[in-house]
Amino acid sequence: MIRHAFALVGEYAAMAWHSIVAHKLRSFLTTLGIFIGVTTIITIWTTIQGLNSYITNTLGDISSSVVYVEKFPWVISNDFWKYRNRKNITWREYQTIRAQSRLAKTVTPQVMAQRVISHKEKKLEGVAVLGTTETFMAISSVFPESGRFFTAPEVRGKHNVCVLGAELSRSLFDEETPLGKRVRIGDRRYTVIGVLEKQGEFFGQSRDNFAIVPIGTFRNVFGMHRGLQIAVQAADAGQLDDLKEELRGILRRERKVAPGKEDDFAINQQDQLTDLYEKTTSTLYAIIIVIAGISLLVGGIGITNIMLVSVTERTREIGLRKAVGARRRNIMSQFLMESVTVAVLGGMVGILPGVLVGQMILSVMTVEGGVPFSAIALGFLFSALTGIVSGFYPAWKAARMNPIDALRYA
Repeated sequence: MIRHAFALVGEYAAMAWHSIVAHKLRSFLTTLGIFIGVTTIITIWTTIQGLNSYITNTLGDISSSVVYVEKFPWVISNDFWKYRNRKNITWREYQTIRAQSRLAKTVTPQVMAQRVISHKEKKLEGVAVLGTTETFMAISSVFPESGRFFTAPEVRGKHNVCVLGAELSRSLFDEETPLGKRVRIGDRRYTVIGVLEKQGEFFGQSRDNFAIVPIGTFRNVFGMHRGLQIAVQAADAGQLDDLKEELRGILRRERKVAPGKEDDFAINQQDQLTDLYEKTTSTLYAIIIVIAGISLLVGGIGITNIMLVSVTERTREIGLRKAVGARRRNIMSQFLMESVTVAVLGGMVGILPGVLVGQMILSVMTVEGGVPFSAIALGFLFSALTGIVSGFYPAWKAARMNPIDALRYA
């Protein structure tokens, strides 16, 4: 039984292929709509899958047990100026959180500036300089590849030491070890005590071109006017929401925010970025469905029209087949197979350009991405379903023909 079914499928496929080869131009025009639709779908799908992997790995670098006290929320609404006019997060507020929080494991201040960094004749402008404390390692997913990070006594003593990002180290020292050597940051010299492991890029922006110095040193050199970001690590990750509420209470008291008034600070965490990205990808998936629907509808209408023409042209062939014993289901299966074959051919041709264009988009965005099997499966699925739906009516019409009337067709 199964063998017979496979034999029939093979026979119908051979007949479908013969019809396609016999009408090359018509078959090409029929598959064009499917080709465009599948190429579009696969391009977007490949791009989204590559971004999913990239964003997931990048967000994984942000600890889920850490919240960040800042002036701006990470996800900003249209009212930008409301946040722009807020007061900066201050050193005093860092000290208050450190003294009063019972749910925090570590409290780490961070402040950023841009300065010229040089070594001998090499000079780099606009390099990010981060001021922080020895607890930075506790809230960061990046660690020294060589050397070490600075210590609490070095922070308290405001020592002129620094840790370099991997790219900055390579730019200043090439392959030479920088440990123990001195670099100039602004108008001061700092001894290099460590080099961080390579982090790579984020959408084309290097995450390794920066230097880290003790925050006491930073404040002495660059001043006190810059706002802080305060990273607070929960002692118990399960109490993260409680920690956020505790921080809100501390900051509202410290900033004298009246009851009922909105917070004039932000407490950010990884989930905000994850939720934003999930909403964005949900919108993109909805766009895929709409594009797929429109593209494949157009392609499907083309297949239906061409198949109706084919049925009309082969009326005598249908009558002859029925006269020698072919049943309705045989005729219907034959024309459905032809419709599906045409659609799948268009889909197969559209898969490769779709994947290539998707990879080109990811490459421009400096995002690595492979060829997702789901994209290939999606292309086959959409094209096959389009072939079945589009070919059903022409196949049904062919199967319902009266053999006598069909044989009389001129």
